[in-house]
Amino acid sequence: MDSNISFDVVITGGTVYDGSGGPGVRADVGIVDGVVRAVSSTPLEAGPTTEVVDATGKWVTPGFVDVHTHYDAEVLVGPGLEESVRHGVTTVLLGNCSLSTLYSTPVDIADLFSRVEALPRDHVLKAVDTHKTWTSPDEYIAALERLPLGPNIAALVGHSDLRAHVMGLDRSTDRSQKPTREEWRAMSDALEKALDAGLLGMSTMTNPWDKLDGDRYRSRSLPSSYARWSEFRALHKILRKRGRLLQSIPNLNTKYDMLFFLASATGIGRTPLKISLLAAADAKASPWIHRIFGPLARIVNGPGKGQFRWQHLPTTFDVYSDGIDLVVFEEFGSGRAALHLREELGRNELLSDEAYRRWFRADFEKKFSSRVWHRDFADAEITECPDASVVGKNVAEVAEERGVHVVDAFLDLVVEHGRKLRWHTTVANHRKRQMDKLINQPGVTVGFSDAGAHLRNMAFYNFGIRLLHRVHDARNDRRPFMTVEKAVHKLSGELADFYGLDAGHVRVGDRADIVVIDPAGLDEEVLAYREETMPEFGGLSRMVNRNDRAVAATLVAGRVVFSAGAFAPWFGVSERAGSFLRAGTPTAPRRRERV
Repeated sequence: MDSNISFDVVITGGTVYDGSGGPGVRADVGIVDGVVRAVSSTPLEAGPTTEVVDATGKWVTPGFVDVHTHYDAEVLVGPGLEESVRHGVTTVLLGNCSLSTLYSTPVDIADLFSRVEALPRDHVLKAVDTHKTWTSPDEYIAALERLPLGPNIAALVGHSDLRAHVMGLDRSTDRSQKPTREEWRAMSDALEKALDAGLLGMSTMTNPWDKLDGDRYRSRSLPSSYARWSEFRALHKILRKRGRLLQSIPNLNTKYDMLFFLASATGIGRTPLKISLLAAADAKASPWIHRIFGPLARIVNGPGKGQFRWQHLPTTFDVYSDGIDLVVFEEFGSGRAALHLREELGRNELLSDEAYRRWFRADFEKKFSSRVWHRDFADAEITECPDASVVGKNVAEVAEERGVHVVDAFLDLVVEHGRKLRWHTTVANHRKRQMDKLINQPGVTVGFSDAGAHLRNMAFYNFGIRLLHRVHDARNDRRPFMTVEKAVHKLSGELADFYGLDAGHVRVGDRADIVVIDPAGLDEEVLAYREETMPEFGGLSRMVNRNDRAVAATLVAGRVVFSAGAFAPWFGVSERAGSFLRAGTPTAPRRRERV
């Protein structure tokens, strides 16, 4: 190491976990022009202009990689993406679940995103309509890089976006229609152009539960779910040839198409297709299902050297709902009928109808039906309500007090209080032992934070901190299930390497995207409920996380963007920290680039 180096930033005294899965070492990290220039076991000298970050007693790790976000609209109006960056995330992936803003019109994009991701349609439409200047993937990337980006951005192109762009939203959501030869060529060409520009791959959707918003084609499923497997295979062939990634969700009604995804990922007699599939979880509705994810991944990734990964949320999957506005009600017909009606007056009329209630009760009580939600109102605690007498009780307790069926009690509460009735339930990952086993399964990777979506339903922006909290607690209790170095690897290097991203490591020559973790801050605060208003979306109050004692500092491209609970004054406003990360391409940091 050159002793004459004048460092811009020196991180001193910390235990460095480099993202490879190797053990932590006590070292100083020296940064010049946004790049790691030294990882030294001996102290590095700070010059008169060097910014020093004291990491004594702390962990210095690569910035976390969030591979499953829906920030596609939010990044246009709030490019700092502060809720992720303050929790150590330095790279986010857009374009998941067949949804992207690459090709379609603003109105179509608003209809594609809003109901599926529980985002306010008017604000999604305004954000995209105001900022969408691009007509090609290269122009899309250039438009993002003109924004004062907080984290690094990578992206997939959404298949629903492709289909709506080429076929029109009407025909692309009509089961009787399939792409013409010309439309197929146009779709293939659009995918190739996206890959040429540096997008990581494509996302698709075969689960029919996710519905369109708007007035034109409301309650139709997303365009991708109408595609035949011949269409998917042809698109997979392009991805396989280019060595790019497919992200998808299987049909949760039939589940058999999971076999097609698994088969596509095998490398027997052909190049394996790199696939990331939702979602490995210990679901309350299916208490046995957690056992299948590891063995299935082992089979696929074994003799044929497949490239298959499950996405897993490494924390308890808690969700909240305002009234009946929760995606789990899309699972069954009566729930979809209620969500089809946006206005409370019409919805209340439906919910009060006795024939509808019989339908809802029949759906609710079906013993043999595909489901993610356990449909147990004894596990539905009321957290807010104008009627204070029901707060803190579950819906089953309210039903018992009122002497009515539990479904009638719930629907009565929704009719009485609408969205002012707020309740909470746990969908998955509720058993500690099973969750600890699941994340250690081969082929199970960290994902599915859904950051930027379901703003009133859940908040997993701090998924990385939650995993480290679990690891730290287990180690202190002398019942470890995972080492710190493996947890860091799963949050950074493992994801970056699989997705082909220039991220996820702290080594000499790497871009300096780094988070400094204070293990003393890994306490119960990481699980606490919080809300903050969102100026970008009209002051909407959304669920967030706040555990600023756990994240001592976040650095993007070698610049301290967040420390001591506060952001740099320029962050997300006047200067760009992050870059667009192209597939398999090193990305040099750009310092102090004003936008």
